[in-house]
Amino acid sequence: MSDPLHDGQLARAPLPQDRIRLDPGFGTRFMLFVDTEEEFDWDAPFSRTGHGVTALEGMARGQAYFAAAGVKPVYVTDYPVVDDDRAAAMMGQWLADGAADIGAHLHPWVNPPHVEEVNARNSYVGFLPEAVERDKLAVLCERIADRFGARPIAYRAGRYGIGPNSGRLLEEAGFRLDSSVRSRFDYSGQHGPDFKGLPLHPYWAGPTRSLVELPLSTAFIGLMRGAGERAYRAAQAMGPLGGALAKARLLSRVPLTPEGVSAGEAMAAIDALIGEGVPVLNFSFHSPTLAPGHTPYVRNEADRTAFYRWWDIVLAHLDRRGVRSASLDQLLAAVPARGQACQAA
Repeated sequence: MSDPLHDGQLARAPLPQDRIRLDPGFGTRFMLFVDTEEEFDWDAPFSRTGHGVTALEGMARGQAYFAAAGVKPVYVTDYPVVDDDRAAAMMGQWLADGAADIGAHLHPWVNPPHVEEVNARNSYVGFLPEAVERDKLAVLCERIADRFGARPIAYRAGRYGIGPNSGRLLEEAGFRLDSSVRSRFDYSGQHGPDFKGLPLHPYWAGPTRSLVELPLSTAFIGLMRGAGERAYRAAQAMGPLGGALAKARLLSRVPLTPEGVSAGEAMAAIDALIGEGVPVLNFSFHSPTLAPGHTPYVRNEADRTAFYRWWDIVLAHLDRRGVRSASLDQLLAAVPARGQACQAA
């Protein structure tokens, strides 16, 4: 008997029995995934060349900050970063110290084998031919294993670009967790996946249901937040109305990231997600943001100071709400065996 996920598609609503009920002792926790990638011009066309891996001082400073705060980041790492000797040595030390975990992050335009045309459509690896996605994933996993002594078990597709074969390929490659689903976002207008209507809680995914899907966290805030995603989509379809509602603090969509989100918005989003019963608040940002001049979010030293102030405020709020940090191992340990993991949606 077939079902909606047997084709490996991760960007589809899970069945009610695929919802994962974490161990009650886990409580409500938060995690940090860092999209660890090369620096490139975000406004330029995609290119196999013209990028760098130079933000190492920024990454080291960031890691020291999070370690002092008791946060163990998951650095989902792409090919140019893991292929760089200095970056690999630095991250390998964090891994050896037990201060961070290393996962996989696939930017197809800079990840061998280089067989596809480089363009916006092909920047979503999940929409490339299955054999190409499989080969790129294999090269990345092998390079990570060469550098760090073990294959990665956590994955996030670059540009959240999972496709119809991704679940099956991740299972075949031995991954235990995917965090590519950006719930409440739709990239179909940019040739990418559509995550509208997908849940925020963890669920079993992949053809054999051996893959934990941990969606990125996005909340609706404002006086109309109870109307949820349907109201937000309707407002967006009406053009200026969506912006007017956000400006009036009636309805806004807020992802858990310091990139383009104020600390006040993030705190409101945290409270909204706790109210929705989301068990894992999934934060993320891009590693080049840790050094000035590489992303629109940290252009200079003042922006970097504001970036860390954001984390000071947000981490203090999480502490007030009793939401502790969780590592990758702690999350996976809280996932019951498949037969015990079901509850009604």
